[in-house]
Amino acid sequence: MMVSYSVRKRGSNILMFGLTGLCTALTIGVLFYILGYLLWHGVSALSLSFFTHLPAPVGETGGGMANAIVGSGKVLLLATIIGVPIGFLGGVYLSEYAGIKMASLIRYVTDLLNGVPSIVIGIVAYTLVVLPMGHFSTLAGGVALGIMMIPIAVRSTEEFLRAVPQTQRDAALALGATKWQAITTVVIPYALRSIITGTMLNLARVAGETAPLLFTSLNNQFWSSGWGQPTATLPVMIFTYAISPYDDWHRQAWAAAFVLLALVLIINVAAHGVLSRSKHLRRGPAG
Repeated sequence: MMVSYSVRKRGSNILMFGLTGLCTALTIGVLFYILGYLLWHGVSALSLSFFTHLPAPVGETGGGMANAIVGSGKVLLLATIIGVPIGFLGGVYLSEYAGIKMASLIRYVTDLLNGVPSIVIGIVAYTLVVLPMGHFSTLAGGVALGIMMIPIAVRSTEEFLRAVPQTQRDAALALGATKWQAITTVVIPYALRSIITGTMLNLARVAGETAPLLFTSLNNQFWSSGWGQPTATLPVMIFTYAISPYDDWHRQAWAAAFVLLALVLIINVAAHGVLSRSKHLRRGPAG
């Protein structure tokens, strides 16, 4: 009886190990398939002109997406300026000041906002910014993506601040610091690298959003001066070129998709590097 039970137990362990290993391989395989597919189609379409030239007129070959690369940078910069400070301060309040009931309510509302479809965020930004201004703009796109960054910034900041040992706070208070001084001089610096990591991952998450930008920044085939004019962005250009009937535009869409994915991967790798270094510094040389 004992032998039979041991055999079944070992068999179930082998079965579950095989299933989990298979699912892991499938997950990694999907990632490498996407990367390989984009690499195959995207790299061949890349050239210096892609990064330096404006889009070519309809029906002509060549051109590039320099305006979309700059436009994406401008929109993401605005989104960071708008979303990160609000989310950061909200996370500080949630971690350090909010009571149990208030904290539960804020977390619930934040999670709801994080689950709102991005196209709905685009409609909200269209109503708040585009309609009053009377036209699409870089500012509207930044507002849309900034709203999307707020809930993630709130929750990531809260989690990283809550991970700071209570002894750090107690030591600062014991030295005569006020609660706010303890937070700004001890708690936040202790978790700063982790918060920066969360911000970078947050930025990578919204970098590929297309639907909100269709309602806000729209598109532009030329350079967009300032912040009050429509601007091209990589996600919208990929969408526009991918559904076009022109083969050359399809090739450029693949190139843009590869560039966008490469930027997102670079941000993710850099963020994990910052987080790993932060953990190493906390453990110390002997850790």
